[in-house]
Amino acid sequence: MIKTLQRRFALSRQGAVDLIKGCIACVVQDISFMLPVGLLYYFVIDAMNGNLNGSRIAFYAVGSLVCLCLIFIATWFQYNATYLATYVESGVRRISLAEQLRKIPLSFFGKKDLADLTNSIMGDCATLETAFSHYVPALAGSLISTTLIAICLFAIDFRMALAAVWVLPIAFTITLFSARIQEYFNRKSVAANVALESGVQECIESLQDLKSNNAEERYLKGLDKKINYVEKRHIITELGTALFVVSSTLILKFGIATVALVGSALLIRGEIDIPLFFMFLLVASRLYAPLEGALQNLAAVISTKTNINRMNEIFDQPIQTGSNTMTNQGYDIVFDHVGFAYKPGETVLKDVSFTAKQGEVTALVGPSGGGKTTVSRLAARFWDINKGKITVGGMDISKIDPETLLSLYSIVFQDVTLFNNTIMENIRIGRKDATDEEVIAAARLANCEEFAVKLPDGVYSMIGENGCELSGGERQRISIARAFLKNAPIILLDEATASLDVENETLIQAALSRLIKDKTVLVIAHRMRTVSGADKVVVLSDGSVAEQGTPEKLMNTGKIYPHMVKLQMISGDWGI
Repeated sequence: MIKTLQRRFALSRQGAVDLIKGCIACVVQDISFMLPVGLLYYFVIDAMNGNLNGSRIAFYAVGSLVCLCLIFIATWFQYNATYLATYVESGVRRISLAEQLRKIPLSFFGKKDLADLTNSIMGDCATLETAFSHYVPALAGSLISTTLIAICLFAIDFRMALAAVWVLPIAFTITLFSARIQEYFNRKSVAANVALESGVQECIESLQDLKSNNAEERYLKGLDKKINYVEKRHIITELGTALFVVSSTLILKFGIATVALVGSALLIRGEIDIPLFFMFLLVASRLYAPLEGALQNLAAVISTKTNINRMNEIFDQPIQTGSNTMTNQGYDIVFDHVGFAYKPGETVLKDVSFTAKQGEVTALVGPSGGGKTTVSRLAARFWDINKGKITVGGMDISKIDPETLLSLYSIVFQDVTLFNNTIMENIRIGRKDATDEEVIAAARLANCEEFAVKLPDGVYSMIGENGCELSGGERQRISIARAFLKNAPIILLDEATASLDVENETLIQAALSRLIKDKTVLVIAHRMRTVSGADKVVVLSDGSVAEQGTPEKLMNTGKIYPHMVKLQMISGDWGI
């Protein structure tokens, strides 16, 4: 049962246990609300029989206080078992999602939109938070308590009980019949929300390009259409839900009428007495009130299926696992007949074999789309290969936990990601336990001090979101400082100087020359002058190794490499 609940509602084990406790608490609360009805029933009987003496009045006074205390205790228990437990589970759910995303291969993110993932972590979690604090326990509690009360009513008088409960299966059947329709409407609404969020995010990120091309008005028209579509989908969804819920609620209203009619008929014939008739009217009026909410809750629970399926999609993704113990001897990187595809049927790499030796610089070059970036990412196990083997120091990286493996790598990407924090803390990402002195030393090696001294607080200056206060060269130097701080034996360089001016490129090249000393270095290069000093060049074309060797050897014997060098020499002579 626990596992079923975990799967059905995307819960942790403790969350499933807490859900059961919450349902029990709601049952106890609903039954506690019936206690005053029973007390009132006996009070009416005594009043009709003239038995309301001092002791009986005291009994009912004490009974009323006991009922209030029991209701208070039941409500307090219900609040703790639903609301408080739900918010704890919501935190656990978000953390679990983040942990799962951390362990999923990067290939998954290539298939998912960022806005979609953000919506799952924030929007879907918030929806489920509301569902498990307000809807699910209350629904379960209403169903169970109603069943128990109905059994008691049948034990008292089956005719009156039948008059009271005949509407229940009809009302719930109507609501359940609407499940598929509501799920369809909700799925459309979620898709519209994701499309809108993606459009808004894209608009903010590309605002500079839109302004420079006078395309703001045209883009905003498209965004307005998405906004209108979201509003339309929400209206349709709410209307569809309301139609079935209102229909079910109207059916419930007939229950009170049938209790009154059947009870009147039985009373006239003398088959029941007035107190019993009065009690059934009280019970019926109290019975249908939570059921109306239960029907609304049922509709809400049905609508959460789309959100739960989206979250389960993430939880169902295979994660990268492996040993936390490394057995490498040295740091040579060997690609042995490696094949890889992001999607089935779309081959990116085919039979790639080469060795990047420790103490040497191995450059990956080739035409755009040849697989250079893919090779570097596979070397760090950002993705898992489809065939062949990649080893580091003889150790198969597919058998090593990715986070453990990455302790061997310092990576300098072309596109640097910085955080809205100080220069000091952005560099400290390279090694979280580094002292301030070590961070400053790494900053000095990467020539960060040259621009840091110009800022108000030096290395303690805030640099804005993604380093918006800094130039491209300054951001790149922070990335290199991280690599210095980490001081890993393997360096991956994704063309760290491709988009920089000559001055910044010179500074960064000087920093990189200090960084790569005596390490295994794998460089993705687009500028041929970058690889002129490499020990080995691997030319990738159409997902395979077309040529490999020293730059000198390839200039004499190669075809693609000399051609690329020639083209860049020609482009260097272009002028206006």
